[in-house]
Amino acid sequence: MFVDAAEPLKLLHPDELPSRESQLCALQNTKEFDVLVVGGGATGSGCALDAVTRNLKTALVERDDFSSGTSSRSTKLIHGGVRYLQKAIMKLDYEQYMMVKEALHERSNLLDIAPHLSAPLPIMLPVYKWWQLPYYWAGIKMYDLVAGGQCLKSSYVLSKAKALELFPMLKKDKLVGAIVYYDGQHNDARMNLAIALTAARYGAATANYTEVVRLLKKTDPQTGTERVCGARCKDVITGKEFDVRAKCVINATGPFTDSVRKMDDEKISNICQPSAGVHIVIPGYYSPDNMGLLDPSTSDGRVIFFLPWEKMTIAGTTDSPTDVTPHPLPREEDVNFILNEIRNYLSPDVEVRRGDVLAAWSGIRPLVTDPNSKDTQSICRNHIVNISESGLVTIAGTTYRAMAEETLDSAMKAHKMKSSKCNTVGLVLEGGKDWTPTLYIRLVQDYGLEMEVAQHLASTYGDKAFDVAKLAKVTGKRWPVVGKRLVSEFPYIESEVQYAIKEYACTAIDIIARRTRLGFLNVQAAEEALPRIVEIMGKELKWSEQKKKEELEAAKQFLYYEMGSKTRSEQLTNTEINLTPADVDRYKNRFHKFDKQKKGFITVVDVKHVLESISVQIDENTLHDILNEVDLNKNGQVEFNEFLQLMSAVQKGRVSGSRFAMLMKTAEENLDEREAVSVDRSGGGV
Repeated sequence: MFVDAAEPLKLLHPDELPSRESQLCALQNTKEFDVLVVGGGATGSGCALDAVTRNLKTALVERDDFSSGTSSRSTKLIHGGVRYLQKAIMKLDYEQYMMVKEALHERSNLLDIAPHLSAPLPIMLPVYKWWQLPYYWAGIKMYDLVAGGQCLKSSYVLSKAKALELFPMLKKDKLVGAIVYYDGQHNDARMNLAIALTAARYGAATANYTEVVRLLKKTDPQTGTERVCGARCKDVITGKEFDVRAKCVINATGPFTDSVRKMDDEKISNICQPSAGVHIVIPGYYSPDNMGLLDPSTSDGRVIFFLPWEKMTIAGTTDSPTDVTPHPLPREEDVNFILNEIRNYLSPDVEVRRGDVLAAWSGIRPLVTDPNSKDTQSICRNHIVNISESGLVTIAGTTYRAMAEETLDSAMKAHKMKSSKCNTVGLVLEGGKDWTPTLYIRLVQDYGLEMEVAQHLASTYGDKAFDVAKLAKVTGKRWPVVGKRLVSEFPYIESEVQYAIKEYACTAIDIIARRTRLGFLNVQAAEEALPRIVEIMGKELKWSEQKKKEELEAAKQFLYYEMGSKTRSEQLTNTEINLTPADVDRYKNRFHKFDKQKKGFITVVDVKHVLESISVQIDENTLHDILNEVDLNKNGQVEFNEFLQLMSAVQKGRVSGSRFAMLMKTAEENLDEREAVSVDRSGGGV
């Protein structure tokens, strides 16, 4: 089955990536591939990379964008499964132990092959009962021991004082100490994309927005049975359909595993039992810059992580049964569950507010049962590789590289194909080859980029960051020389949109969700950046005005439903006015500073007049956006009741960072100061 490689591995496309158009041509014009992989998540991309580096003629198709599903919606950890080790020890479960062993090996490999995208992260496990200290310490030390030479850094115990010094937001009451251990953290969507791009550079024909409509079959002349021999595909963007023929087809579609299996045999029973995991993003001040937190036993027994990520704080995940859908939505009850668990661990001095949730998303974890198992209800904890009677290979699980290796080994054996052995251990991914921790300094020195922007580019694109910097436009300012930001508070720059198109980005959603992570970090900032993103993409891809409008609307809908903007806006609409009479009077006075004619509502014109009187200038479009956030009935004006509803929501912590509330307050303070000054001057006679 395995043969020695005829020649050393070499990149087929070391400089420019082939365009999406040329990749589609390769899919249509290649007589027969050795392997066709369906699914462009981490698992599918990993299978394509494994296959192409065995010198197999490889194709990869994905009906959406690379990493558009589960692989962009994770906890951002590369962990060895510390909680599975506890089960392995307590239940003497060898399968669980081997699962942890494999995950730790894969963690080590991923940190080596994508050093720009991943790094060790210390995670604190706070202890509130004395007897738990030796118990948890023994478990964490066992984790280090199982990792062996691949242990990132040794775990250690902290006193109460030291734990609070490192994690000052922690609840002090009853805290007896803490244990710190190390796992890996990464930019999950970017990691997935790096795997897919690396496969493309080695020669795999990879295409996103290419949907499998049905599987192709032919009769085996020796056995008389039908065998899968490819797939009928459709370019989602143009609607054009074409056949892709292959000796072996691999189904790596995660939660959609069963839909592809049913294309092979519609009578087959489902093996996927999808589970939804919700995460939220809150401001970075909720956690230290470089220390995570693990809550090993929440109120309902689930595990919650609380981690710094991209200068924000990410918390999750919940775990609940769900239906398979390409567009999972975060539920308000899950968001509130996470917030309540956070409150249990943070100091009472830190007010955990619903209004601080900047983004929320749901990802579907594809838990599967082994179809070969007699117990069809038992969930497979690691991964499964299944080969149907017609030769369709199905893979589902979590540790992408090891699974890809096992999948290709099984596929070669089942299809009686020859290939070289797996070459992906130690195979450096896109951007990792010439990356160094100080690469960002060269970007600052050579191009005149802001340091924060340079650090972001280096940690996102690795040694390809120079290609992004070359596209950056001159700002016209003294500093930075180049690199116009898409939105002021994040280090994403306009040239990343241009570069993303070279990396197969086709829609505005691809940019805000996966090429940058803006939509996952702050939905309001993402919406603010959208018009400029669409403008740049429209110019590069020659979009019509109608197409630009469609892209803008689709991206806004994505943010509204899938990134938590809907649940965020409902905090205002669902808030009952619950203010004291004194509060109502105070807010009425503030409102009348703007509504001088006492019409009962405020318009953009009213706000402009007040701002001009205190010498403040705000762009009219921005003013419309600010009022629109509070204008619940969307009639172009803010009524007094709407204003009271906003202030009630602000008081309850359900809304925070409201630009309208802040603008009204500051304007009132400025007006009051001016009135006070004019009275003093009229009576002072100095």
